[in-house]
Order: sequence, then structure tokens, then C-alpha cells
Amino acid sequence: MRNKTRESKGKAVVVGGSIAGVCAVDTLLSAGWEVVVLEKTTAPPTGSPTGAGVGLDPLSQTIIKSWLPHQQSDNLLNIHTYPSQSIRHLLNQAIDVEKKISRMLTRDESFNFRAAYWSDLHGLLYNALPPDIFLDVFQSFCVSDDKKSVKVQTKVVQTGNIVEFAGDLLVAADGCLSSIRQAFLPDLRLRYSGYSAWRGVLDLSGDENSDIFAGLQKVYQDLGKCLYFDLGSGTHAVLYELLNKKINWIWYINQPEPQVKGNSVTMKVNNNMMKKMQEEAEKTWVPELIRVISKY
Repeated sequence: MRNKTRESKGKAVVVGGSIAGVCAVDTLLSAGWEVVVLEKTTAPPTGSPTGAGVGLDPLSQTIIKSWLPHQQSDNLLNIHTYPSQSIRHLLNQAIDVEKKISRMLTRDESFNFRAAYWSDLHGLLYNALPPDIFLDVFQSFCVSDDKKSVKVQTKVVQTGNIVEFAGDLLVAADGCLSSIRQAFLPDLRLRYSGYSAWRGVLDLSGDENSDIFAGLQKVYQDLGKCLYFDLGSGTHAVLYELLNKKINWIWYINQPEPQVKGNSVTMKVNNNMMKKMQEEAEKTWVPELIRVISKY
């Protein structure tokens, strides 16, 4: 539990209320800071329809557990309750493109990994925070002459009024193309990882007799307790089950850096790109994985 009698170390302003933002808030509150969060939405985001899986290693599990009330932390680490799935093994396997068969390379029997649906994990962290620390839409900021404080302007959604307040610490949790970072480090360019990725979460929880799920279980026999890492030529894929028959998949493709425009590193796709993606998938992956990918 957080020590509420501890003397405040100062006031922190966190811009962005996604998982990175709420994790920063929990850390600062635990350390004795006063915190306000500037977030454009007034409720926890549920994520896109395709969603995303989030992996939690043992250290992440311990840290998150320390932030949560006792009952909620028990839920986090219990396989049968909200919101995560226990993944005990990691299996690396090579895919024979011609024969569409896999060959095991390595298997980690003590992986101790938990897999959560992005919106479930975010909701758990968001709802554990004091409700009065979330304010409204970030507008601008300026640093004091002595660089010991920062003044932030924000817009009150309900009234449209602009308010200003001061903080001792400004946390830029507003994404990889952070406007705050661009202001402080305008020449800093994000380093390309060398690959792009398709990803999604296929929700099969409403289909008790899903033939897609049955097919996956035949090929990925430890689905639900194992993270599969499939290696192909110039590509690899990750597959694991989230709680309640949600299948998280990520397909990484080694390629030159794409030209991404706008304020996101996520490319806008069209039907031709989707068709080409599915055709490329059919050249590499087993049919059961292709069926999952083709749902997008």
C-alpha cells in the first residue's frame, strides 16, 4: 500500500494516460509525489477492435502487484481470474517453408510469463488510481528560467476553459512521437528496428465449437501455456493465447524502413496491402496460422 502520510517530493505532470502513463503515475505515487495526468479521453481506452497482447515477465508482475490493492494483485497472478493468462513455456521452432512443417529449436520450461489483453491490463491499472488525478487535454508547456519547474496549460473538456498550473516534473508519456520530446530534443530521430509487423488479437471466446481454435490446438499443442516463436526466412511470428480463447499473434517482416506520414508509426493499410500480406503469409506459415491472420 502507498504511504499517504509521506511528505510530498513535489508535483509531477504526466502527459498521456495509456499504459506507460499510468505506470509512471503508480511509480511516482509510490515514491511520494503528487501527480496529475493530462489525457484526451475521459475514460479508460478499450483499444482497437483487433487489440493487442501484453507480456509480463516476473519482474513486471512483481512491480504491478506492488501497485495494486491486495485483492486485485491476487487476481493479476491467478490464472483463473481477470486479467492474465499463465504462460509457462517458450518454444522456438523453425518453419520449413516447402513442407509447411516445424522443427523445434529450443524450449524453455521455466518461462514464467503472463499474457494479458491490453485493454484489460490498462483498465486494471487505471481503475486502481485515484480518480481526481486525471485532468483534461494537454495544450502547451514552458520551463521556468531556472529550469526547476514547468508550467502546463490544459483545456477543460466540459467547459472549454484553459487552465494553467505548475509542476516540478514533466513526464512525456504521449507516445513514440511525443510532442514534448520533440520540443526538448527536436533533432532526435527514432531508430528503426529493421522490421515491420502485422498483429492482432482474434477473439474466439464466443464460438464454443471454433474450428480455427481446434486447428490451432492440433498444431500448437501447448497453446494456452506456451508462447510459440516461429522462425522463417527473413521473418518470424509470435503466437500465444490470452485469457478466454483470445489468440494474440504478431508477424514480423524484415524490410527497409517504410515511409510513415502523420503522427503515428502505424501505417495506414488498404485492401491491396491486406491481400498481398495474406498471399505472403500463405508462402511461409502453416495453414492454421494463416487462417488466424486472414481474419484481418
